[in-house]
Amino acid sequence: MLSEFPFYALALVTLFAAIAAMTLRNLVHCALCAAAAFTGVGALYLLLDAPFVGFAQLLVYVGAVAILIIFAVLLTCAAETGPGIAFSSSWLAGVCAVALVLAGLVLPILMSPSLDRLAPPVAGAPVKDIGNQLMTIYVLPLETIGLLLTAALIGAVVIAMQDKPDAQPASDVKPPPREIADKDLCLR
Repeated sequence: MLSEFPFYALALVTLFAAIAAMTLRNLVHCALCAAAAFTGVGALYLLLDAPFVGFAQLLVYVGAVAILIIFAVLLTCAAETGPGIAFSSSWLAGVCAVALVLAGLVLPILMSPSLDRLAPPVAGAPVKDIGNQLMTIYVLPLETIGLLLTAALIGAVVIAMQDKPDAQPASDVKPPPREIADKDLCLR
């Protein structure tokens, strides 16, 4: 029981980070929580004796995708307009849909006869062999993925650097009537 504690602790941290990435309103916080969830999944793979998958998860998702998301969010997002609605008015329907999907996934797994079987032996796929294959047989797909991620980052920078239309001078702007301003605040 004590040897399973790190697994359950990592699983709990990963789950809370993923939930926070979906529910927080600030996009930067969402991106950071997604990076934490990716890190937790990578640590779980390492804990389960899958070093290549764990390190690939950390390098690709945390080192590239999460950083790309954070850069894209920081470069393209405008200033926040204010607090939004915390929950949708149809949150109960969403909770019911999630419960149905979860039941549809968990019940067949729990009723499966494969749960009574013994675990297969550990497959031997050392990281050195996988690295040799990536640098010999699969070098073209590896470089293509690197170019694709680089192009995505350059595209985010180009989109962020586009000139925005000039706003009206401050002397020409008239404040909205009081009742329109109040309605506008209620919609946010």
